[in-house]
Amino acid sequence: MTGVLVTAAATLGALAGLAAPRIARAFLPPASPRPSRAGHAAPRPTGQPGHGVPPAVVGAVVCAGLAVARGPEPALPAFLLVAAVGVVLAVVDLASLRLPDPLVGAAALGGGTALTVAAVAAGSPGRLALALAGAALSFLLYVVLALLPRSRLGFGDVKLAAVLGLPLGWLGWPTLWLGLLLPHLLNGVLVLALLVAGRVRRDTALPFGPALLTGAWLAVLLA
Repeated sequence: MTGVLVTAAATLGALAGLAAPRIARAFLPPASPRPSRAGHAAPRPTGQPGHGVPPAVVGAVVCAGLAVARGPEPALPAFLLVAAVGVVLAVVDLASLRLPDPLVGAAALGGGTALTVAAVAAGSPGRLALALAGAALSFLLYVVLALLPRSRLGFGDVKLAAVLGLPLGWLGWPTLWLGLLLPHLLNGVLVLALLVAGRVRRDTALPFGPALLTGAWLAVLLA
């Protein structure tokens, strides 16, 4: 049973990864230069999400990892739905520095609906209330961070943080706090490495969505 569950989860993630590049191209901005999140002019993205690990492989690993860590619990479909859309969002953000509302909304709708079903099935409405509280707290904290002077966060990041607060909150406060902290640690290490390697400058606009999603994923695995 566990093997079937993990295989099904990996397949879902792989399909999301296969679809991600095509979806990313649909959200590319016009050819004219656009301002970066810091307010400076930035060149148009190439539309390629990168030449590293294929998104299908990333999606399979992400969703299979969730299936292994969480097992056949009622909330697993919610985690998988958010993760599958998250793989697409990460590729889109890497390609265009955008976290489009339709995709963030799809993650919110899918995750929220699945958690509601899980709460009813498990007879635990308190868990659903905790998930909603986690989403609200994540939203408020990231609004404050986005409004700080010289912040690199966009409001797409704020909305995604609120969506990720749902599954993180479902798992409890320690997991929520870890999921809110890890993205900044991961992003800080990545930015420092890129600066040292001369791949970016201090004013280069970089996507934060992948760090948000990776931090939340790791927090769920460690819960």
